[in-house]
Amino acid sequence: MCMDNQYIVFHEFGTPEDVLKVERKAVTAPGQGEILVRMIARPINPSDLIPIRGSYSHRISLPCIPGYEGIGIVEDVGKDVAQELIGKRVLPLRGEGTWQQFVKAPVSWAVAIPDAVTDDQAAQLYINPVTAWLICREILGLKPGAILAVNACGSALGRILAQLCTIFGVRLIAVTRNDRHTKELLELGAASVINTDETPLKLAIMELTGGKGADAAVDMIGGGPGTELACCVRTEGMFVTLGLLSGVPLDWAEIRRSTNAAATMFHLRHWNQTVSVQMWQDTFRELISLIQSKKLALQPPRSRFELRKAGAAVRAAEASGRNTGKCFLT
Repeated sequence: MCMDNQYIVFHEFGTPEDVLKVERKAVTAPGQGEILVRMIARPINPSDLIPIRGSYSHRISLPCIPGYEGIGIVEDVGKDVAQELIGKRVLPLRGEGTWQQFVKAPVSWAVAIPDAVTDDQAAQLYINPVTAWLICREILGLKPGAILAVNACGSALGRILAQLCTIFGVRLIAVTRNDRHTKELLELGAASVINTDETPLKLAIMELTGGKGADAAVDMIGGGPGTELACCVRTEGMFVTLGLLSGVPLDWAEIRRSTNAAATMFHLRHWNQTVSVQMWQDTFRELISLIQSKKLALQPPRSRFELRKAGAAVRAAEASGRNTGKCFLT
C-alpha cells in the first residue's frame, strides 16, 4: 500500500498550538480484525485537548496522535474482515487517534452509519451523546417526573442532556452564567433556566423544588459552582461530576457536610474498559435512532479547518466566545 498519511502529533506536553506538529508517514495495511478508514471530519472536543496539555501524562505515551472521534470511509480491511465494508461510512473508534488522514481501528468497535445520518451528525456522535445517554440511563436511572439540575447547560453536552430529559420525561433545571442560551434551552425541553449571575443557585433550586432540592445533579464545572450545585441535591439524591471546566477541584469536604446525596465521578473511559461489544453497538444504535427520528439534534459545526491547520482550529475552538457548535478538522 503506497499511500501517504498526513497526521497531527505532539512529542511533548504543552499548549496545543505550540506542541502540535504536522507530519507524514506511509500508510500500512490493516491487520487482523482491523479496518483502514479515510477520515472525513473530526470535531475538536475539550477532551481532545486536555491530554495534550499533560493532564493525563501518566497514561499517555509520546509521541501521540490526538482525536477521540470522527467519521470516515472504509478504505481497506484486514484479511479476516468482510470486503463489503469497503466504501461504507463508519466511526473508527477505540483505535488510533483520529487527527490523521487514515486511521486504523478494530472492526468490532467501528460503528456503521446509515445514509439518513449526515457526516456532521455522525462525527460528533460519540463523546457527548454517549456520555449523556449513560448518565441518564445507567448512572442516574431517573424516572419520569424526576428533577435534574445541570450546570454549564449551554454547552454541547448540556444541550444533549436537555433533549434526553424531554425524551425520558425528566424535569430539567438548566444552570447557566448568563441568558445567552435561555431561549434555546427552553425550546430543547428545559423546564427552567437559572442564570447564576442574577439569581443565587440554591435559593432558586429550592424555590423550584418546593424546598426539597433536585433529585439529581450533573456538574461539568467543578470548583465553587460544582460544589454549590452538589449542595442543592435532596437527601439520598445523586450528584455526578464529569468535568472540570473551571480547572478547580470540588470541595468534597463541604459536599459531605452539606448534603446526604450519593456523589460519584463519571469517566467515559471507565465504561469503555468494561462494556461488551454488544452493549457498545446497542448504545450507538439507540442514539442513531434518536437522530433519525429527529428527537435528538446535534449542533452543526461553527467552522471547518483543513487537518494541516490544526493549530488554527484549536485556537478557534478555545476562543469560543458567543459562538456555538464545534470546530471541525476536515
